[in-house]
Amino acid sequence: MNPHKLSPRRAALLALHLVLFLSVGFLSAQISYPKTPAGGRLAVVVDERLAALRQTPDLSGRLVRRLGRGRLVAIRGSRTVADGVVFLLVNVTSRTHGWIQREAVVSAARAGDDARLLDLIKAAEGFDRITRARIFLDQFVRSPLRPQVLLLLSDAAEEQATKLSRDAAQRLSVAARSETNSTAPDFTYFLNYSGLDRYNRQRVGFVFDRTAKRFHYDGAALRELLRRYPHSPEAIDASRRLAQLAQFKN
Repeated sequence: MNPHKLSPRRAALLALHLVLFLSVGFLSAQISYPKTPAGGRLAVVVDERLAALRQTPDLSGRLVRRLGRGRLVAIRGSRTVADGVVFLLVNVTSRTHGWIQREAVVSAARAGDDARLLDLIKAAEGFDRITRARIFLDQFVRSPLRPQVLLLLSDAAEEQATKLSRDAAQRLSVAARSETNSTAPDFTYFLNYSGLDRYNRQRVGFVFDRTAKRFHYDGAALRELLRRYPHSPEAIDASRRLAQLAQFKN
């Protein structure tokens, strides 16, 4: 008898454990998140229209990749080309670097970038305004312009609440006609509406008026404004809007 020979049952269990181990390792490799790049001053992409990463500081330079809004980069240097355009040499990852137009990014370490991003926020609409406002609040933690951005974020979220209410009502009425056996309360379908997901990822929440079947912004930015900047000009508007929101409860 061979003492090292495995029984069929034990061999099957070992094979199953091996498959599970390899599967977990594969999934872990797939669920990876980009690290904050090193090697220079931190900046973030705010204008994806200009965020072409190129091999050379030239608008005709070969494209390495296009960076999305919110992507962090590390600025290593800069160069002004003949037509006056300024390019930044940036690290995207430990293996990826290239040149990007200066206007595509902002940095908390560069004076005036908070005002430039505020202008972009004001020029944006809808969800784009929300995402740019969130970048501002995350990156410019000491900017004196934060009260303005908090109020703009609140306005944009309340405007989007109107669109979300209409879209959810249309979508859920179609679902109701096709699935008539559900016993879940109607309002729970609204609060689970998939259209809310991308706002949730921007840390923007909504409350739901069950009578009118309408979403409203939950006012988190307004409460932060009052808590941190109670003497700012924007605080008066924030207080008034929070009083209006107080009547709506989930």
